[in-house]
Amino acid sequence: MTSPTSATAERDPAPQLRWRWPPDRRRYDCSPLTDVERAAIATLGPRLKRWQRPRRKGEEWSAIERLLKPLRDAHATLYLPDHTARWSALLAVANLLHHCLEQGTTFWEWDYATWVHVCDTGRGWRERRPQWAYQGSRHHVMALAYLLGDFTEPLPGAMFRTILAEKMFGPDAVRAALDSVIGAVNGWGYGTTASWQLPNLTCEALIVRRSPDLADLSAEFIDRLRTAPGLSRARRSLFYRLRLALVTLGLIPPTVWRDAPPVADGSGVGAEWKEWIDRWYMTSTLTLSTRRANRCLLFRLGRWLAEHHPDVDSPRHWTRQHCAAFVAHAADMRYGDYTANRNSLIASRIGQPLAPNAKAGYLYAVRQFFRDCQEWGWLPRRFDPGRALRTPPTLKALIGPDPRVIDDKLWAKLIWAGLNVTIEDFPKGLSGAFYPIEMLRALTLTWLFAGLRSDEIARLRVGCIRWQPSTSDDPEGSSADPICLLDIPSNKTGTAFTKPVEPLVGRAIAAWEAIRPQQPKLRDRKTGTLVDLLFCFRARRISGSYINDAIIPALCHKAGIPMADARGRITSHRARSTIATQLYNAKDPMTLFELQAWLGHRSPTSTQHYAKITPTTLTRAYRDAGYFARNVRVIEVLVDRDAVESGAAGAGEPWQHFDLGHGYCTYDFFERCPHRMACARCEFYVPKASARAQLLAAKQNLQRMLLEIPLTDDERAAVEGDDEAVGRLLARLADVATPTGATPRVLNASRPLVMLPMTDGSQSASSAAPAGEEHPAPSIPGTVPPSEPR
Repeated sequence: MTSPTSATAERDPAPQLRWRWPPDRRRYDCSPLTDVERAAIATLGPRLKRWQRPRRKGEEWSAIERLLKPLRDAHATLYLPDHTARWSALLAVANLLHHCLEQGTTFWEWDYATWVHVCDTGRGWRERRPQWAYQGSRHHVMALAYLLGDFTEPLPGAMFRTILAEKMFGPDAVRAALDSVIGAVNGWGYGTTASWQLPNLTCEALIVRRSPDLADLSAEFIDRLRTAPGLSRARRSLFYRLRLALVTLGLIPPTVWRDAPPVADGSGVGAEWKEWIDRWYMTSTLTLSTRRANRCLLFRLGRWLAEHHPDVDSPRHWTRQHCAAFVAHAADMRYGDYTANRNSLIASRIGQPLAPNAKAGYLYAVRQFFRDCQEWGWLPRRFDPGRALRTPPTLKALIGPDPRVIDDKLWAKLIWAGLNVTIEDFPKGLSGAFYPIEMLRALTLTWLFAGLRSDEIARLRVGCIRWQPSTSDDPEGSSADPICLLDIPSNKTGTAFTKPVEPLVGRAIAAWEAIRPQQPKLRDRKTGTLVDLLFCFRARRISGSYINDAIIPALCHKAGIPMADARGRITSHRARSTIATQLYNAKDPMTLFELQAWLGHRSPTSTQHYAKITPTTLTRAYRDAGYFARNVRVIEVLVDRDAVESGAAGAGEPWQHFDLGHGYCTYDFFERCPHRMACARCEFYVPKASARAQLLAAKQNLQRMLLEIPLTDDERAAVEGDDEAVGRLLARLADVATPTGATPRVLNASRPLVMLPMTDGSQSASSAAPAGEEHPAPSIPGTVPPSEPR
């Protein structure tokens, strides 16, 4: 069995302990095992279990006296409350003597691996032990191993360390230490008693530290145990909880440790490249999540170099030519390329091209690595990483912010589900829902109404809600809800700011703060300071993915909607885009700069990506603009059905009469006439005051229709009431021939009337005159009043 660390592992420098370890090896003879001692142990055999009897006599017992003395002293320090425990401890001493014969050395010479073998916590222990050994001595063998062994790492095994600690330190000392730790942890929301894992781990730390006093557990000692290689994530979390408990008890200062490089698969990466990557990881000031992601990407770079450029075994050998080759490689990256672990998340996409954002992130990680190494003086400046490793324009053109708005109907159902959420809607573990319903409700409403990023929600502080009296001018303003202000911590684009939110968000957060157990201060991931996080329970902050993994699935299930729509999966950030879009398209919408301040953006350019105009708002604006009505006008047409049915229309009798307001035009191709908006009163013109027009109006068999007339720019300006445009139109048409061939100047026409037909059939006051009334108009220079039309 391989030892995680040897007996010569690095120890804490000059530990000052308040409790001294009973056996002191300097008082004993630690010389190697002699042949006489081997023969004596072999001769005694099963009689070794009688080593404490006062009447034992013989040369064999005298030969092993120097081995029995430290075992006797260590045995005397153990707390053995009953006869069975005392008998098991006697057998443990006999077992150790038997293993001295088996190993051919004294127990003073055993290293960590040998002690692990002697304690034999693995399978097959019963088969390898002597037939006379008693299986209940296993705990006592391990206790003697800690008392006599010279190692500083915990022995492996799943046994209860509390029992072992009580044998070594006494039940009273162990219980006092555990009560202090459990008392601190119970205040975090664990209930009346903590689980067995934390007391077990606390006792293990006390045993390895060789002291039952919690004050002897320094922060450096806990960190060394926590960062031991091969430690599971669950045990790392327990060490983290123990450290927070010691901080709460005031035994260690509330300092913040810097995480060591995580245990990642660096296979295929050169040893020197890996050293450079780990050195950058421990020096960079980027956030922990960014450093971890970049470290994995840099490992991909190392594997690519090992395959294509094996001569480049260090960043010192990197040149501009390698930059160009790497940029070309990154632009063609696919899922699974140079990845050590192809987990189930990407297994279905192996071989597919990476998304543009992923390719750009790959280039950014390498660019940041070389830029930092040059800035810190680790590498000479042979090239500019910003230029040599820049993202290609063709790739950058495919990247852009894409806030995806959730459909209004689906969003309304999610809001209903959030307002009516219960504890039964959330996933449950072995002991029910992990978080209280007050915390879940506050978290849900904050996501639905505050428009925050998931990271900002997770980093909200206790006391982030402030109330301000309503400033409404309404007479009932005194009874209106006060304004709820939410303090937002600094984010990735700006500093801390305050924004108004719905009062129900403030009430939900206040309800959670009223029952929130006292939590230890935790590190803010952005600022690195120790703060009281709002959404924290059992000394654990909510993860950045909790909203996506738990809140949104629960709300979708309650609302009866799918977790994805036509634009993709419903995520936490889509709520931010949806809220911003609705505020921008409200009846009294927020301006772009107001929305920028509400979202906390540094630049209005970022806000423009969120302020999407909905199709409803766009349709209303399009209708208000009147594009069709601006370019097309509708004129009323009277069709004389008698002329059509009698055949008079075929003989040249007018059968269409276009209503100009002040008269009728009988020209069949009126919509093509250049004078349609400024009638020159040619022979096709019939005044409404004439007898012919009155006879037409008196007919019974008339059909009224509407005709759309497209307008030119001059005609449109004239219709919209531009007097100068009217003059320009008349001047332009003065020498343009009418359907009869004559021009308005030849017809000696005075300034004609300009008709303004509307889309609804009505006409403006300047376009139509009452029947039987002429519009007085000034004459065009150089013309005479028109003659009476036929």
